[in-house]
Amino acid sequence: MGTKKIPMRMCTGCREMKPKKELIRIVKTPEGEIRLDTGRVSGRGAYLCKNADCLKKVRKSGALNKAFETVIPDEIFTDIERQLSSIG
Repeated sequence: MGTKKIPMRMCTGCREMKPKKELIRIVKTPEGEIRLDTGRVSGRGAYLCKNADCLKKVRKSGALNKAFETVIPDEIFTDIERQLSSIG
């Protein structure tokens, strides 16, 4: 009968559509803080594959800067990279 629809999101790095569960969410909170979403943080979100290659692409292209309409400091990328390595 009714098969459950899998929510899909686009990776900001490789631009591929993937199931939401396979991606991580980076969020810009209403206070302007940018961090890895560990639960259901409210704010503007962008999705990334759980690998360093997509993070490098995003960092090089400035795609997250565009998504969040702000300049993201290097230490944020370093922090996300460290958290990514502990996940994957």
